[in-house]
Amino acid sequence: MSDIFDLFKKIENNNPTPTGNVEYLIVGLGNVGTQYEGTRHNAGFMAVDRLASKHKFDIKKIKFKSLCGEVMLSGKRCLVIKPTTFMNLSGQAVVEAMEFYKIPSEKVIVLYDDISLPISKLRVRRKGSDGGHNGIKNIIYLTGKDDFPRVKIGVGEKPNPAMDLADWVLSRFKKEEYEDLSPALDNAVSCVELIVSEKIDEAMNKYN
Repeated sequence: MSDIFDLFKKIENNNPTPTGNVEYLIVGLGNVGTQYEGTRHNAGFMAVDRLASKHKFDIKKIKFKSLCGEVMLSGKRCLVIKPTTFMNLSGQAVVEAMEFYKIPSEKVIVLYDDISLPISKLRVRRKGSDGGHNGIKNIIYLTGKDDFPRVKIGVGEKPNPAMDLADWVLSRFKKEEYEDLSPALDNAVSCVELIVSEKIDEAMNKYN
């Protein structure tokens, strides 16, 4: 009976059951635990949560050292993960999922925080260095690849150069900051949709 209820719920939400091979891996970076909710370092988690909210699916299955969900975007089955390894070991989760589904690095989309960008700003890149971000550094180290597309979400610079970086990225957004961040999260979702549709140039031109 519950299976029938779930089926009707998916039909009602216009959320088709993902079918076919997993073609894309969508990764939101962050730290698990209530103490990290709403912090700058969790902007990647917040972005994939916004993706899940828009497309009406859950990210709660435990696999690949992650919380996982699946969604169809542009007719392509996508695995969406939030690594539970904590930020600095994010690559462990990414590698497990990539190897299991044989997903090439150019079809791994990573969303994460960037302190060099003002809040509300995004930067889409096809590939590149880690830029000092420990989560990206670990993904590059463990995959041996840097050619994965990424969506950087601005979280603002440190208010004081002497402030410890960890204290800054683990601080929570203020109410007025979140009001600026919220539309950026919607735009980050649009970037993912465009990248999966093989329109990364359009994403860069529109949101960079």
